[in-house]
Amino acid sequence: MGSDSEKLTLLALRQGDQQVFESVFREYYEPLCIHARRYVVDPEAAEEVVQDMFFKMWDRRDSLVINTSLPAYLYKAVSNHALNYIKYQRLARQYQDYVGFATGGEQAASGHDTLVHNDLERRFRSLVVSMPERRRMIFEMSRFEGLKYGEIAKKLNISIKTVEIQMSKALEFMRDKLSDYLPFWWWVLLFLNLF
Repeated sequence: MGSDSEKLTLLALRQGDQQVFESVFREYYEPLCIHARRYVVDPEAAEEVVQDMFFKMWDRRDSLVINTSLPAYLYKAVSNHALNYIKYQRLARQYQDYVGFATGGEQAASGHDTLVHNDLERRFRSLVVSMPERRRMIFEMSRFEGLKYGEIAKKLNISIKTVEIQMSKALEFMRDKLSDYLPFWWWVLLFLNLF
């Protein structure tokens, strides 16, 4: 990380200093929203992307590792979150197309799609939270932040083999618990390349 000031900021964030976090949030929120709009055209969606990034940053503050400057870290994190948002939207459209084809019309698809989507999202999030902490962190870093196994291993100071084992267990757990959501969950697996 860059300057001594940024090192102190990172230390304060890791220690759960809310004032420092709020200060970082206020300073970078607007420029990050502008940055997110390079990927996500809708202003509200762009704000949601930035808010989600800050939420996850605070949630994992005790394991926060920043090897570049704080701004570079934030901009890269927002880029990753925005790309994941775009992938998620594409997945939703694919599923809507699938349901429309399977049921023979868009009207039948819309209500059903919303119900299944909302139910799956709630279930998915609760399953992620229920994982052992280290496994959850590895899963989120891989699937939500787009980090490679080597990058995760370096950040968490563990071996790549450990990352592979924990991801394998996480994916097996997800497949088992979400099997009732097929064929919708099949689209998720296909899209996230979990097989």
